[in-house]
Amino acid sequence: MKLKTLLGALMLPTFLFAQDAPKPYGALPSARQLKWHEMEMYSLIHFTPTTFQNKEWGYGDAPTSLFNPSNFDADQIASAAASAGFKGLISVAKHHDGFCLWPTATTTYSIATTPWKGGKGDMVKEFMEATHRAGMKFGVYLSAWDRNDTRYGSPAYADAYREQLTELMSNYGELFTSWHDGANGGDGYYGGRNEKRTVDRTTYYAWEEQTWPIVRKLQPMAMIFSDVGPDIRWVGNEHGFAAETSWATITPRSINGQKPVPGVVDDSNLPTGDRNGKYWIPAECDVPQRPGWFYHEDQNEKVKTPQQLFEIYLKSVGRGANMNLGLAPMPSGQLHENDVKSLAAFGKKVRETFRLNLTAGAKVKASNIRANSRTFDPANVLDADRYSYWASDEGVNNPTLEIDLTGTKEFDIIRLRENIKLGQRIDSVHIEMWQGKKWMPLAKATSIGATRLIKLPQPVKTTKIRVQLYAPVVPALSDFGLFKEFDEPFAAFKTTSKVLPTSSYKMELSATFKKALDGKASTIGTMNTVGEGLIFVLKNEVSGIGYLPRQDGKIVGIPTKYEVYTSEDNKNWTLLKAGEFSNIKANPIQQKIIFDKSIRTKYLKFLPKEIFGDSFTAAEIELYTP
Repeated sequence: MKLKTLLGALMLPTFLFAQDAPKPYGALPSARQLKWHEMEMYSLIHFTPTTFQNKEWGYGDAPTSLFNPSNFDADQIASAAASAGFKGLISVAKHHDGFCLWPTATTTYSIATTPWKGGKGDMVKEFMEATHRAGMKFGVYLSAWDRNDTRYGSPAYADAYREQLTELMSNYGELFTSWHDGANGGDGYYGGRNEKRTVDRTTYYAWEEQTWPIVRKLQPMAMIFSDVGPDIRWVGNEHGFAAETSWATITPRSINGQKPVPGVVDDSNLPTGDRNGKYWIPAECDVPQRPGWFYHEDQNEKVKTPQQLFEIYLKSVGRGANMNLGLAPMPSGQLHENDVKSLAAFGKKVRETFRLNLTAGAKVKASNIRANSRTFDPANVLDADRYSYWASDEGVNNPTLEIDLTGTKEFDIIRLRENIKLGQRIDSVHIEMWQGKKWMPLAKATSIGATRLIKLPQPVKTTKIRVQLYAPVVPALSDFGLFKEFDEPFAAFKTTSKVLPTSSYKMELSATFKKALDGKASTIGTMNTVGEGLIFVLKNEVSGIGYLPRQDGKIVGIPTKYEVYTSEDNKNWTLLKAGEFSNIKANPIQQKIIFDKSIRTKYLKFLPKEIFGDSFTAAEIELYTP
């Protein structure tokens, strides 16, 4: 009895010390943010009358009679998303055109006044039910900007917007996100007035005072997305990439002293976040599967390939963010076969790549173990629990970990995770591999967080790995894995667009603009003054114009609208087509202006309008022939 008592007394201090976890560091994720991090990937569905107009942003003037998909299949769309490994689906319940996909009580511009199902349908409900059948979580996107509603800009519309949000938060089961776009205010239909309206974005929507509290009350586990959070932030681009260093913490910055709100924020730190930022607001990388967010037939051959999607995965999820892929159903109400094939192949690529962790069975030793306790044992980094972890004693902030693999392993992807319940603690990591009889540098990274994936330039082989951590406090590393990228052939999509050779037309160009015709997307042609625009002297029939904005991340010289004219004498011009380059600032993809029918004319004029800055710039200009 005395022996047992003595042993118990000796073990008690160690037991108590073993339970002394490191103190949390900095801003911490909420319970809903932890669940969101675990999702990693989900999708966003754009399907409104804009789809039937072949536009990117609807003006709000499309008649509701236009919305009548012939073969809408929410299960086909949800199943395709699930095949990619997505854990959620977000319905764009209302985009900027103002059309509501559910029978709202706030406006007649909704599914209830369409021919689809005799006005008795509810597409948000069908998406929700199909999403759950596919084993995914459901969320909604609700545009604050409404280019149809005549009340937009008045207090009455702000109230109606909150009523719409209340309907969506109340009637569609448990939601994982409430998504709020930063685009709001500008020209629109507005009940037939066809004018430009601006609002004070810092106060009009009363985001913190009245709007977001609706989400918190009715859907407490729903993540609120906007430029500034409060739960998820926009990554600052629509390419799908977080910055190489991307912290989950951030302090939103104001513009001209104004309070940071959706649409009014200094976006310079959105891709990177801030080390030791005031709030835990991780990045979401939203990117369309096609060049645009809505379906366009001429983009069928430009669906992102599984390899392109995998690169996005590595640079979004692999940098501590989540990946949100935009899917665009055809007017019939289904995804195109190219989209479906790419999604399935991408899902297979991710599953097969991470199916086998090459550290399985490895032996691990650390330079220091917190209190020599099994609770903080280095072997925890090899289990399947992303919250069990290895930690060192207080004051040992730069410990090392040595992993002895079971024989020679070949890999090209390294995965690390922190136990983010304790904050984002690690500043950087240096990784070495055993080569011959010495350690050789292999890789390094910053901002580990929820997940960090390091893609090596080429596969390497080794028997041992050494990991050196650097942190301002005791690190809490929860995962270390090695993987080999899975690859299999994927047939390229067939190209259908016919580009007219530059030898088939003439243009009078300044020397500074000729780069827009050199076939290189990396160069930029510049017109210091727009004047009469670009005039083409034609020999052939043409069916459209292609404009690729500059691709260097700058917006100077990019137009937001355009006009196209024809002439037989280069003096008297007839307007052929006019429109807007929707969302071109955030998503500077190639803009295709396809004419209603092919034309034969001697002169064709492209006139850029409402340009950012005084000059006009273009990476490429091209003409299409039928």
